[in-house]
Amino acid sequence: MNFSRRRFIGSAAAGSLGLASGKVFAAARSFDRPALLARARAALDHHSFRVPNREVVGLADYSVHSCVPRFQIVDWAGGKILATYLVAHGRGSDPANTGLVQHFSNRPGSNASSEGGFLTAATYYGKHGQSRRLVGLDPANSNAASRAIVIHGADYVTRPMARNQGRVGRSLGCFSFSKQDIGQVLALLGPGHLLFAGN
Repeated sequence: MNFSRRRFIGSAAAGSLGLASGKVFAAARSFDRPALLARARAALDHHSFRVPNREVVGLADYSVHSCVPRFQIVDWAGGKILATYLVAHGRGSDPANTGLVQHFSNRPGSNASSEGGFLTAATYYGKHGQSRRLVGLDPANSNAASRAIVIHGADYVTRPMARNQGRVGRSLGCFSFSKQDIGQVLALLGPGHLLFAGN
């Protein structure tokens, strides 16, 4: 599918109407990034044999400040945004706690976010409640499973925190969402989908 900036901005406004109040805001922000979309599309094509569910894709735009919703779940076939969320990045990617990703790392113990394509895998229940495992598909994130980089909910990602402190908290490299949103994230981005992170 050929994505255009205008189509995504329009789709963001239309798509938000069908979702619960507060679930989608600033939805068009990340799709002002045609280069990130192109990288995600290339990853989806490159890893097509490993990604069975290609209709819905998760996109983390780590060029955006953490106080802004920067994780989109996209209906790739329909060309519209299904939902937009706040998401944390790793503390190793932002040592000064500025709210902006400074760098990525795949190194164990780095506590940093990794970029590239991830395959969503099974859910499990851990210390953060229901979570979803991830498999790194690229050399830049090949240690995701051994580093326990997953999707989970966290108390340090909330809308009030984003408003009042100007940022959300940091993870140990995981894609951490608010506990209010995590159920919907896990439902929309089930197993066998592509999650792409970049800046």
